[in-house]
Amino acid sequence: MSIEGPFLASNIARMDEPKYNLASYGIAFAFALILEAPLMMLLSASLALIKDFQSFRKLLVFTRTINFLVFLVHLIIISPPVYDSLMSLLGPPVAVQKLTHQALILLLPWPVAIGFRRFYQGLLLANKFNKMVAVGTTIRLVCMSTCCLFCIYFGTLSGVATGALSLSMGVVGEWLFVTLVAYPLVQTLKNSSQEGLEKTLTYSYIIKFYTPLALTSFIGLSVQPLVTFFVGLCSMPLESLAVLPVISSFIFIFKCVGLSFQEVAIALIGEKYEGYHIIKNFALKLAGLFSILLCFVAFTPLSYVWFHHVSGLSPELSLFASWPLKIMVVVPACSVLLCWQRAMAVNMGKNILITKAAICEFSAIILSMGAFVYFNLGHGALAACFSLMLGRFSSFFYLHLQRHLLQPPTKQEATHLVATS
Repeated sequence: MSIEGPFLASNIARMDEPKYNLASYGIAFAFALILEAPLMMLLSASLALIKDFQSFRKLLVFTRTINFLVFLVHLIIISPPVYDSLMSLLGPPVAVQKLTHQALILLLPWPVAIGFRRFYQGLLLANKFNKMVAVGTTIRLVCMSTCCLFCIYFGTLSGVATGALSLSMGVVGEWLFVTLVAYPLVQTLKNSSQEGLEKTLTYSYIIKFYTPLALTSFIGLSVQPLVTFFVGLCSMPLESLAVLPVISSFIFIFKCVGLSFQEVAIALIGEKYEGYHIIKNFALKLAGLFSILLCFVAFTPLSYVWFHHVSGLSPELSLFASWPLKIMVVVPACSVLLCWQRAMAVNMGKNILITKAAICEFSAIILSMGAFVYFNLGHGALAACFSLMLGRFSSFFYLHLQRHLLQPPTKQEATHLVATS
């Protein structure tokens, strides 16, 4: 999935008016992220809560409700009065505002498709259908790239509209595939429910379980629009808005494995935490590996090769993006370790710690961006990358301080808990 961002950004950069279209793509994608935020943790919820057909049915109703509310908010945002008010706050050029509005309209299917996709992916992972999740992602990439290339060679859409439509088509294709693959599993759950008693899962418990996770995603992903706003107040705003989606999509290649690791840890750690030490050691090695790989690119001429020859940025913008990339080299390691910490919190039912860590990340980013703007410490891209790096480290560091709460019980403690119960 990490190929998606660089592929679209590189094609947008090679189309007409790349600065305006890349800037619009960055703003539209920031809004898309905040809209999908309440839906991002449905995979973890599905993986943790679906045990029988009753729990599946109730979580599906919950998923449909959230999807409908997100779709309603999306419609409100793209309505002219609300959209014009938001753009007046962000303050991009008029041309960027018009292009962004086109993209947001074409992104209407995006968050809803992601909500259902992640719900059914959790069911697939819980039943060890990992390969089908990978096949679904391949279908997503095929649908996305086919749509993008068709629009480039046969369409008349702008670069950002081409990118937005391609994103929507890709995720809709993946959603339909995982729904189809999950159908036999749903039937199995339905048939098994007739053979014995089901565990009771209530809507109140789902809300209590999911709210901290949703808040975490919302806080984390709402940072992007706020960072975009602050970038507009820094020096060189247009250049910064143009390179940020290219930098972000490249960084995502190195941290995407860490993002997947959270669900892997939830699934494999075991009810008695028998996989704790193996998964922890794997997380440490994974964190070091991907940050070292990013260093190898960021601090060598390979960064220019990527930005100019692969991503299609001009020589000036390619050099402009080099230092912000160097600042982000610790982000992949922090992302892996943070996902490991979150997985432990979910397994131990301490989701509130995840929310508090997200608040620490959000606060660090906003304070850092405010300082860059107030003291004029650097251009927008530099400010954004430094603040995002600092925020991710702050979230990891907070959970590290709470590590005593995220340790599995010792044998003596477990025996005592069993005896007490």
